[in-house]
Amino acid sequence: MNAISTISSSERYARTVETSKRVRWAIEQDVIRGRRFDAAHKFLPDGLSLADAFTTLSADEKRFVSQIQGRTYANIFGLVERFINAKVLELSHDHWFGDQVALEALVRFSDEELKHQALFRRVEKMVGDVMPEGYRFDVDPNAVARAVLGKSTWAVLALTLDIELFTQLHYRQSIEPDAALSELFKDVFLYHWREESQHAILDELEWMRHDAQLTGEQRDRAVDEFIELVAAVDGILQAQAKADAGYFAEKCGRAVGEAEAQAIEASFLKAYRWQYIHSGAQHPHFGKVLSSLISPSQGERIQAALATLQ
Repeated sequence: MNAISTISSSERYARTVETSKRVRWAIEQDVIRGRRFDAAHKFLPDGLSLADAFTTLSADEKRFVSQIQGRTYANIFGLVERFINAKVLELSHDHWFGDQVALEALVRFSDEELKHQALFRRVEKMVGDVMPEGYRFDVDPNAVARAVLGKSTWAVLALTLDIELFTQLHYRQSIEPDAALSELFKDVFLYHWREESQHAILDELEWMRHDAQLTGEQRDRAVDEFIELVAAVDGILQAQAKADAGYFAEKCGRAVGEAEAQAIEASFLKAYRWQYIHSGAQHPHFGKVLSSLISPSQGERIQAALATLQ
């Protein structure tokens, strides 16, 4: 485990509360600050958009791809935070008459996730003001949340920790270092990252706490449900890659032939699978926590499922 896990769980909850108080921010005053998005800049860095995979596109067209993907990136986070918040509120019940610091940590987590959803709704409207009409993100957050929350808590927490960790990785390794990105877009994910860093600690604490209550048979079923959730995420990504590729072809300002359109859609899907599935699955800490909870054969089942999503 990482260094912080050498201290007690109670102390870890307390530290997240302290950090939450210290890094707290407001959408308009701290993040937006009266600014607008500028279509002259990229939104997502090449390391996430996988710009090099779009081999038939010009530099300007790749910038447009980064803006489409950046818009979807914000919308995907707004989507997943709906079910994450609901699960956090559910887990907080376990602490109602117990550790009040742990309860405060989860209540703060929930409050921050509600704020993040509001931030991404704001980003969607602002990006829509500077991009051509016709973009679509038709995924119903409530329908997705209901479907996800129909799975076991173990599976939902596995997916949640995965998401929280790759969020941090994306910001530190790709978004923050890229000087060519929109400064406003970078700031959105800077402030998001500051709070998500605490959420990942709480995800892990709650996952470990819940796992300790399970039988081997329950955990084995939960592994299958985690695989099912990853497959469901991929279904959303396939549909959005198709929608985003179609939007690009319609709005890029030139004719796009059938073969090129198919290649562009495949590149969108490759980028989305990297962003939302493989970058998290390959995160060292996620792998360490997951492997500490499952058997080698269960790990092989997960790896086999991931191998089909290339």
